[in-house]
Amino acid sequence: MTNEERIKAAWQGRISGCLLGKPVEMISMREGPQGLNKFLEESGSLPLRNYVNYMEHEMLRGANKKCCLGMMDKAEVDDDITYLVLALMMMEKHGIELDTDDVARTWINLLPVGATFTAERDSYLKLIEKSDMSYQFGGPRTFDIEDINDGEYNDWIGAQIRIDMYGWLLPGKPKLAAELARRDATLSHRSDAVEASAYIAALCALIPTTGSREEAVDAALEIIDKDSLAYEAVEIGKKFKNEPASNLHDHYGDMSPVHSLNNLAVVVWAFLSFQDSFDEAIGETICCGWDTDCTGATVGGLIGLDKGSIPSSWTDPWQGRVMTAIAGVGELNLDDLVNRTCVLVDKFSSVADLK
Repeated sequence: MTNEERIKAAWQGRISGCLLGKPVEMISMREGPQGLNKFLEESGSLPLRNYVNYMEHEMLRGANKKCCLGMMDKAEVDDDITYLVLALMMMEKHGIELDTDDVARTWINLLPVGATFTAERDSYLKLIEKSDMSYQFGGPRTFDIEDINDGEYNDWIGAQIRIDMYGWLLPGKPKLAAELARRDATLSHRSDAVEASAYIAALCALIPTTGSREEAVDAALEIIDKDSLAYEAVEIGKKFKNEPASNLHDHYGDMSPVHSLNNLAVVVWAFLSFQDSFDEAIGETICCGWDTDCTGATVGGLIGLDKGSIPSSWTDPWQGRVMTAIAGVGELNLDDLVNRTCVLVDKFSSVADLK
């Protein structure tokens, strides 16, 4: 398959997976997998092989409601999509020299604080408090990053949803992709959440150049800290391949539904377990629960990279229209995003991986 086919499918898969999980995200978080699947059953959405059928629920409203089957005409604003576009913009401007300060300045200049949540919002507010106005325009840093990422949510999933683009742009260069992910993630997260982010970026970089999903999953493990809980989470996802998702819930128990580790395990489990059907892969990812729009987006993007095509039943409803929360950007066109991404893939093709 061509780079363009792979990149287009990655964009389509990530956006479609996000839109599938978005209507039920809050139901999953508040009511757990039992409440989630009860809603899906009562709405006639099971087995989940298409977008969710609308059924009235106190936590299904606004933009989430517009992501239901038959109610969609575009990809609604979601942080899983906004951060992907933001990473593309940062790489267009800074290239592989992108560092944590570049990410911080981009947030201040382009990302509305209302579009950030948990660790990102906590870090954003600290940035505003601790930086002077010259910093956002390239002035020196007058604070420690450790003071910015020191928060109660810094092991949650936020960084893990920001970094796919680094792997997309650097096929066959997993170490460099992981390093860029760490630079980005460090602004708001620490330790295992940073390594989880590095893992996903490395996996994205390896999929185009390895012979199987299993090979890519194992090779990406070589890029991250073997003593980290992120490493363990990947192993847990591998262990329960082709087994019920309830095993993941039994292992992680009452861990926050937006933690990096349990959701990383879901991504690996789904990517390995459902290799013949995009519909089944993202459907079962969402049915597993926890952070449904995030895991759906990541799994969808990974499968797009691997397969190079996404069924039109997932892409037709949103018509290539991609909304973001980025200041001055608003709606974008899928084909334009694909073209911009492919330009960078070509630009970085001669760059060597890190040693």
